[in-house]
Amino acid sequence: MPCEKQRMILIDGKKTALTLLEELAAEVSEAVLGGRRPPGLAVILAGEDPASQIYVRNKEKACGESGIVSLAYRLPAAVSQDDLLTLIEACNARPDVDGILLQLPLPPQLDAQTCLLAIDPAKDVDGFHPENVGRLSIGLPGFLPCTPAGVMELLKRYDLSPAGKKAVVVGRSNIVGKPLAILLSRPDPYANATVTICHSRTTDLAAECRAADFLFLAVGKPGFATADMLKEGAVVIDVGISRTPQGLKGDANFESVSRKAAAVTPVPGGVGPMTIAMLLKNTVRSWKERITCK
Repeated sequence: MPCEKQRMILIDGKKTALTLLEELAAEVSEAVLGGRRPPGLAVILAGEDPASQIYVRNKEKACGESGIVSLAYRLPAAVSQDDLLTLIEACNARPDVDGILLQLPLPPQLDAQTCLLAIDPAKDVDGFHPENVGRLSIGLPGFLPCTPAGVMELLKRYDLSPAGKKAVVVGRSNIVGKPLAILLSRPDPYANATVTICHSRTTDLAAECRAADFLFLAVGKPGFATADMLKEGAVVIDVGISRTPQGLKGDANFESVSRKAAAVTPVPGGVGPMTIAMLLKNTVRSWKERITCK
């Protein structure tokens, strides 16, 4: 009699993120009861982008659940570059601000790179500053970008190790694809993978995906990855998220790949909630370093 196929693991990012926020809340509560100030996260939002408004509200809610003080700065869409840089500099100088989040995208008159560079790397809890990117690339301590860090946290919490296996990352963005590939190749029990980065110019993308033991999707093309692009028993981590008439969709065709994969992240409820949780984990880390130095 043939062996029964093992049941697919649904990697629940929402549940994992809630667990992580509870852990952070306990850590913060203990320190505050001991007389320490709470962590502070400055969130800067310029303009009226609807998606950004939702993201910022979710981050503020998560801050409240984990004991972090959220300092929200909502600026008009017409804000000048000088005014925004002045605000960033003020947040850099505030001793009660442990992390600074500049919500992207910015209005067209603002240069995002200039504004991100103005953030103190020691408060860059998004992990976007070139100093933190450089530290990541050579294995020095620094803030990790939140989405790739959230992916790695899910692998650890679900005991899914890519060590010694082939990992394929589809997407080469500076925010997800590149840093994720670096993290997967690090000497760590939940890394140590042989990593291939694929992109729009990759020849025979489907063949590359079929060779993967771990497939990481981060291109923002809803439903493009199907079962015929998947190795039997592969782990699929879907970072992509797109708004469609049918609702939020990931890069994987979930119904198709879930019949063949050993484990899959859903969209929504997979990697997304982990991004916010890792932002707050970075903030708490920054806070601990500051209160320890005093």
